[in-house]
Amino acid sequence: MNKNNFPKLHNATWPGIVGKGSDSEPVISFDTMLEKTAAAEVDGMKFDGVDIGLFDPHIDLDMSDDGIKRLADKVSALNLDIGTLVAPIWGGPAMGNKEQRAEFVEMVRKSSVFGKKLRELGVRPYSLIRIDSASNLDEWAKDPVANSKLIVQTFQEACDVAAEYGESLTAEGEICWGGMHSWRAMLDTLEGVDRSNFGFQADMSHTFLYLLGYNSPEDRILPADFEWSDRATLEEGLKTLTSALRPWTNDFHVAQNDGTVFGSGSHDKTGRHCLATDPNGKLDVVHDAGYWLRDEKGELTKAFKHICWDGCMFPNSVMMEQKTWNDILATMIKVRQAHGWNE
Repeated sequence: MNKNNFPKLHNATWPGIVGKGSDSEPVISFDTMLEKTAAAEVDGMKFDGVDIGLFDPHIDLDMSDDGIKRLADKVSALNLDIGTLVAPIWGGPAMGNKEQRAEFVEMVRKSSVFGKKLRELGVRPYSLIRIDSASNLDEWAKDPVANSKLIVQTFQEACDVAAEYGESLTAEGEICWGGMHSWRAMLDTLEGVDRSNFGFQADMSHTFLYLLGYNSPEDRILPADFEWSDRATLEEGLKTLTSALRPWTNDFHVAQNDGTVFGSGSHDKTGRHCLATDPNGKLDVVHDAGYWLRDEKGELTKAFKHICWDGCMFPNSVMMEQKTWNDILATMIKVRQAHGWNE
C-alpha cells in the first residue's frame, strides 16, 4: 500500500455555485458540498480538506467572528481542513477605473482578514487566496498594453495588502479573463507583478486550453492540424506549457477536460470540467498531473502541500451522486501515489 500522505487531497465547494443560478440549475448548498466531500471514501482513505469560495450564497464574507468560528467548527467536525480561499473580486475588474480597482483590492483585503482568522482558529494550515483579473476579454483587447498594465498594478496592490495578513495570492489560468487568456499573456502578467507572494494556479482543465489557443490563436502550442490520437505531440505540448508556467505555480487543481470550451448559468465559457472517468477525456489525469508536480528532471517540486479537485459546472444530478465524489477521490489518491511524498 502506498504510504504517501502529501500532498493533502481537497475538494472544492464552489462548484455548488459556479454555473448555477436563475438561468441554470439551483445552487447546491455549502453544507451539502461538505457532506458529499466528507462522505467520500476509497479503501479507507478520505478527503483531507476543502477549498472554498468566499461568496454568497455559501459564505458571507462580512460574517462576524462568531460566524467564522461556527464555520471552522463545522468543517473541523467533519475531519476536514480549509485550504485555498477564492476572493469575490468580480465586482471591480482589475483593469477598471480607480474606484473599481480599489474595490478589487478591498475584496482581497477582506478575504485576507477572513483567511487569517481561519488560520488562527487552527482549521486552515494554508495561506493562499485565489484571484483572477475579472476583466472582460473583449474589453481588454481594445487596449492590451494599457489594460495589462492596470491589471499588473492592481495585482501588485492586492499582493501588498494580502502580505499584511500573511497571505499569498494565486492567479487562475482561465481563458475567459483578459490578461490571463493565453499562456503567454499569463506569463507576462506573472512576470509583471513580480511579488514573492504571487503565483499561478494551474487547473488541468482550464489551463489545458492554453494548448489549443482558444481566444489567442497566435499563442497556440499544439499544431493547427493536431489529432487527439497523437499522444506524443500532446505530451510535448504539455511539456512546453508546464516548463513555462510550473516555476510560478503555487496552487494546483486536478481535473479532466474533453478538449472543448463550456459555460453554464452566468459563467463565461472556459475549459470544460469532465468527470474523472469520462471516456471523452483527453488527459491521462494521473500521468499528466506529473508535468505540474515534477520538474524537467522528473523530481518532485513539492511546491504546494495540498491539491484540489475542481468540478465546476457538473450537472446537479451528477453532483448529488456519492459515486461521483468517490470516483474523484480515487483519482486524487492515484495522483498522490504517483507524485506524492511522505512526511
